[in-house]
Amino acid sequence: MNLQDVLNASTLGSIYLLFALGMALVWGTMGILNFAHGSVFMFSAFVGYLITSRIPLPLPAVVLIAMVVGAVLTLAIQYFAYQPILKKIKSVNAAELQIVVAGIGLSVIPIALAEKETLSNNFGFQGSTFQTVVYQFGDLRISNIMIIILVLGLGLGFGTAWWIAKSRQGLGLRAVGIDPEVAALMGVDRRKMALATMAFAGALAGLAGALLTYYLTALNPHSGEGLILKAFAAIILGGLGSVLGVILGSFILAFAETAVFAYTSGTWVSAVSFGLILILLVVRPQGILGKKEVRRT
Repeated sequence: MNLQDVLNASTLGSIYLLFALGMALVWGTMGILNFAHGSVFMFSAFVGYLITSRIPLPLPAVVLIAMVVGAVLTLAIQYFAYQPILKKIKSVNAAELQIVVAGIGLSVIPIALAEKETLSNNFGFQGSTFQTVVYQFGDLRISNIMIIILVLGLGLGFGTAWWIAKSRQGLGLRAVGIDPEVAALMGVDRRKMALATMAFAGALAGLAGALLTYYLTALNPHSGEGLILKAFAAIILGGLGSVLGVILGSFILAFAETAVFAYTSGTWVSAVSFGLILILLVVRPQGILGKKEVRRT
């Protein structure tokens, strides 16, 4: 891989990280596998498209709108769908299948709304006042949106890892993921913690959606579906429950896909995610930075 391929892979890895990070937090700590995450990603960008097609807005405003939409939509899913399921079925493990089915069902609604409005065509932020500028350094080309994606992806990734490891709220979130009952005895409000975590995950999905739209110039109503698989691959590669693992997994996946695309016809890129998951499940099921579960009897 040349330096340009490395830069492109790093940009792609930062997008995967922003998308997978929120999904990994919710899954690893709350035990909720949110299959609507891809639709939240797409719909947040879609709302930005609707607004910018009427009102010219700069990039920060569009990104903020997408993050707010993502947070609100994910909170609504948690409050009106997942939380009622968990109330009826106290065990998260027992409710897992119902939550997965609910997430798949809910994900169809935003896609249908976007398809109706766009007639299943691509949409972008053509009305935004942001202009992409490309800087040339010899054979290396880097744009201002690539720099923004790299800074936000790596900054939020390592910032979240630090917050989870060092802050009191992060400790509470980790406690909920390990043993919800003990966490409740320690004074951790699992309901509020779940809502806050879901809102953060939704905001990250909205951020990823807006940035990828600027980077690719357009998305389509089904863009979030493919990213769900890539998020699974990144989380499993790194190890469920490890934020640093998600960072590592996202970049491994992006570099592997970029290498396949650069040195082959590109037809095998979609199979990379499946292949990496399969290999790691056989060799190291807990992921690269994951830990084996210890059960005491």
